[in-house]
Parts: sequence; structure tokens; C-alpha cells
Amino acid sequence: MEQFRQIGEVLGSLKALMVFQHEIQVNQRQCCFLLDAFTLAYETIAEEMKGNLRFEERHTKWKVLEQPMKELYKISREAEAYVRKSFENKDWWAKAITLYQNRDCVELHIHNLLSCMPNVIEAIETAGEYEHEWSRKYQREWFDSKLFQWKYGKQYLVSTEISNRIDGVWNEDRWILLDKIREKRIPRSNKYTEQLANLLLKNLEPMDDKLLPCSFLLGSKDYQVKRRLGTSGEYKEISWLGETFVLRHIRGNDQYLNPELSHLLSLSHPNILQYFCGFNDDEKNEYFMITEMMSRDLGSHIKEFYSPRKRIPLSVPVAVDIMLQIARGMEYLHSKKIFHGDLNPSNILVKPRGSSSEGFVHVKVSKFGPSSVTTPKHKKINSSEALSYIWYAPEVLAGQEESRHDVDTKYREKSDVYSFGMVCFELLSGKVPFDDAHLQGEKMTRNIRAGERPLFPHHCPKFMINFTKKCWHSDPHQRPTFSSISRILRYIKRFLVMNLDHSYPDAPVPPVDYCDIESAFLKNFPSWMINEAQPVSEIPLQMFAYRVMERERCMSHFRDINESSSDGNSMSGDEHVANADDPFIPVSETKITVRHESINERLSTARRSPDTKANRNPGTPKGRLLRPPTLARNTRSLHSSPENHMTVVSPRKWRKSGHASDSELS
Repeated sequence: MEQFRQIGEVLGSLKALMVFQHEIQVNQRQCCFLLDAFTLAYETIAEEMKGNLRFEERHTKWKVLEQPMKELYKISREAEAYVRKSFENKDWWAKAITLYQNRDCVELHIHNLLSCMPNVIEAIETAGEYEHEWSRKYQREWFDSKLFQWKYGKQYLVSTEISNRIDGVWNEDRWILLDKIREKRIPRSNKYTEQLANLLLKNLEPMDDKLLPCSFLLGSKDYQVKRRLGTSGEYKEISWLGETFVLRHIRGNDQYLNPELSHLLSLSHPNILQYFCGFNDDEKNEYFMITEMMSRDLGSHIKEFYSPRKRIPLSVPVAVDIMLQIARGMEYLHSKKIFHGDLNPSNILVKPRGSSSEGFVHVKVSKFGPSSVTTPKHKKINSSEALSYIWYAPEVLAGQEESRHDVDTKYREKSDVYSFGMVCFELLSGKVPFDDAHLQGEKMTRNIRAGERPLFPHHCPKFMINFTKKCWHSDPHQRPTFSSISRILRYIKRFLVMNLDHSYPDAPVPPVDYCDIESAFLKNFPSWMINEAQPVSEIPLQMFAYRVMERERCMSHFRDINESSSDGNSMSGDEHVANADDPFIPVSETKITVRHESINERLSTARRSPDTKANRNPGTPKGRLLRPPTLARNTRSLHSSPENHMTVVSPRKWRKSGHASDSELS
């Protein structure tokens, strides 16, 4: 109840701010849409709580709502900060340059809201305990996007009206901005104002690929270099138009460089580094790109939270959140046919996210772009440069060994996925992959190509280890796409939100392999296989479909256990409840020990008529059935959660540091 009250306070603050919405100079329509979306979310949750929950049970059964509500509260605070920033009194041209391509409203805040809303709805249903309603709701018949929108669109905030606004609100603000720029571009305006107008009009309505002369930037009165960033001299922190930016200085005499740099200006996503504008000097063959300022790179952020006294440098929810942001940025780049080729923590930038000290950050992928702009080093590997190659996929290393002049052809989508897997390893372990003295130079590349991979520390969750292994698989065809990775991580994040004790050594793990669920859905949803970023309005359906499949597999697994016990097998001994091929459960740990009490007896009690008094908990209304039995938690065991699905609990296996071969990873 406290979290719901806090969300209401944030919503009240938003409503108070938007009384003066006419003062918002840029992206006013998007701010109005945020207010409407979060208002609708609050009203929907209130309606669901009123229809499903009992107020007198708020101190007991409502506890399942705490974590999803906390997540929604954090998301609403971030949306409020976005609106407040839109009210800041800054130079109009500076705001226009930094926000004319900004997609944070839909791709960040609405994305987070639509990802969180299914968790809140499910938590309310769990607290209400209306299992018979669940059985009717979670059916495959609603997998069609149109049917789902018709049946549950209002509940999950993806009604036809909201979906249309999601698709159109960004374009509306661009049209309004264009009109304002044309108004300011009047004959009596000064030359500098006219040049700024031309700069924005060129970016909003690209007519050609030619950049504006650099003399416009370097000759302006308020342009000032503050300091160099890094040792190469390619990046500088500058002050311009009263704002702080990063200036990237590129030298080159490539006839294709100008149009490729112009193309970067058209890219916009919350999880990629934003290029605001660009200039060139034809005489000196120099280019200047203005980008946003970030705090530091991901590698530095990981080191801050890692110390010898900490066994886990970043919590699992923080690591998964960072992974999801990286995956969404890469999903967007790949949809634009841009392959990174050098994805590693030093090329992933972060900045603080709210006031949280837990490590949550806003993540942006950087140093991407066409090959002539960001080309990895093509030099023979030696011991002093070995670290830069630990992120490269085996097929990339093979290409460097076999064909020095054809390396770029190896930098493709699945090679980026491999590099992403290595980044996941560092996020989960706090260690740089292969950070051992015995792996250097050519020996390192030979071992990686042979299938050697880093070995995870004992504290890393098995389901995250399995996910990472799929990303760095030796066969590129076996690696998932970033669209699949985003869906999987989004649902893993949901699992962590719905299971509060994920930080303990015997924490529950997902009851099924979400990578397997994704593979099954790719066969039934051809649109999910397209290498394009899916609209955020599809997220509730994807979360719903994952939930349906998870419930089906859990219940099927439970029935299998019940049938095996009915065949006369003693449930007091060890029973094999997991397939030896299950990637979440090692073959040596597939046994569980169950209490001596017969599962059949408890199941038969749960299946009795709702009118039978023994079938109800004391004090519960008619029709609220008991859930399936809870199994023992000693050794490797299964237990049933309040959501009526089984969760596997496994003891931790202590391992020494080192590396594993492909045979050990599979």
C-alpha cells in the first residue's frame, strides 16, 4: 500500500507540473503523453486492486505486490525527471539540438512502463488468489496481437488509442519543432541564428550528405575547449551554447566518410550514443562530430563496485538491467544494418540513473558506425595488445589469421553477440575475461578459437551462466539475435522482480529455460525473427506469451512428477525430475529429495470441490483453492511459488578459478 501511495505522489507531481505545459519549448507532446500513460497505469492498477484484493489482507497477502510496485515507483520517478528536465530554462537552440532526435519518451520511459505493468497485474492476481480466473486468461488463443489488444489492451496499456499515440507522438513533436525553426529563420535574424536554423533544418530534413563547414562551430563566440578526454586526442570536452558536449575529431580523406557521418546524425535511441551535429573542413580533411557527455565507461563502473571483500561486484538485478540496455542499443543498431565489431566495456558508456547507490546506470553503446568511421585494429596480436582481442569472436580471430585484408567481413551480427557474452561475464563476475598471465598473444587466440571460455565464479546464478554460454557459443548460428536477447532479459528481469530472495546462496532459479521458450516462439511468431527493432507496444504481448508458455511447462512438469509417483515409485527416495540435457541443471545434480508425505494426497485435496471446507484456507472466501504442495528445500529441490509455478533450488557448487573448454560449457 505504501508503494502505491508513493506512485500516486509522483503522479500528482507530474500533474502539477503539466499545468504549465505550454512552457515546454521542445517535445511538449511527448511530455503530455507520459502524463496520460502514467495516469492510465495508476487508474488501471487501482481498478485491478479494487476488484481483486481485500483491504484487510494488505499486511499479509499484499506483500507480493511490494517489489513490482517499487519497480513501478522507480520508473515513474524517472519519467517525472524527464518532464522536469524539459522545463529547464536553457538556450532554445541548445535544447533544440540536444532534443530534436531524442526518443527517451517512448523507447525508455514507455518501454519501462509497459515492461513493468504485466508484473504488477500478475502480482495483483496472485494476491487475489483467483486461480480459476487465471486458467481462463492465460490461454494461447490470445497470442494473436489483434485479439490480445482487443481483450487485454486496456489492462496492459496497449489499447488502439494508446498504441497509435506511441507510434505518432515523436513525429508530432518534430513537426512542431520544424515550424518553430522556420519562424525563427526570418530575414531580419542575425547570421549566427540563421546558421543554427540551417543546421537543425538540415538534420530534420536531410537534403544531401554534405556537412556544414567547421568554421561555423570553431568561430562561434561561446565555443570553448575544456579538456582532452583520453590519450588519443580524438575526444575533447567542450562548452557550446551554454551546454557541455563532447567533440570527436576525425581525420580522413575518404570520399564515403562525409555521407557515413551524416548517416550517424539520423540515428537515435536511448541506449546508443547520440550524435547531435557534424561539421567538416574540406581543405584539411577533418571532421568534427558533436556528441552527448557521459560520465565514464562500463569497465570503470564495474571496478568501482568490485573489491576483494565483495563476492558479487554488482547485484544480479543491476547486471541484468545493464545487459538489457546494451542489448536494446545493439538491437537498434543491427536493425539499421550497423555492426559494431568492437563491443567491450570501454566502448559502453554510462551515467548515473537517479540517486540510487546500488549501481543502476543509464547505458549507451558508443564507437559504433560504418567501417570507415570505427575500424578495429588490424595488427598482429602480441602480448601487450592481447587484452583488446579477448572480446573478439572466434570467427573474427580466424579471419585475422587467415586474411588480413578481409577482416571486416567477419564483423557481423553474431560476432557482436559473442562480444556481448563476454561483457555479460564481466558484469556477473567482476573479472576481465581471460585475465590470467598464461593466456597471451597468439596462444590466447588459438585457445579461444579452440573453444576455451572463462570459468564463472561460484556465486554467479546458473541461469545467467547458461544464458551467457548461448551468447558466446562457438557456432555463430547457435547464438541468439539481440532481439531475442532483449526479450529473454526482459523476462529474466520480471523473474527477479517477482522473486525477492534472488541474492541468497540458495535463491530460486527460473523454472524453465527462457532461451528454449524464445526458440519455440520464433517458430510461431515469424515477425519476431525479423532483424528489426520491435515496437514497444508489442512488449505486453511478448511478456504474456512467455508467461503462458512458462505456466504450461511448469504444470506439465508437475503432472509428470505426479504420474511417476502414481506408478508405484516411492517419493521418499531420489527422483529424477530434470532431463539430463537441461542446460540449467548439470547432469550430476538432477536428483531431488522430496518429503515423505504423498504428493497425491495433497493434490487430491486441492482438486476437491470448492464447496468442501477442507479445500479452503481458514477465513478465505468461497472458491479460493489451495495451491499445489510445497516440496522440500533440502539438497536440490523444487518448490511451488505463490504464482503456482515450480522453481528449482540448487546448492552452490564451489569451483576454482580458471577457464573451461567448450566441452565443459555445453
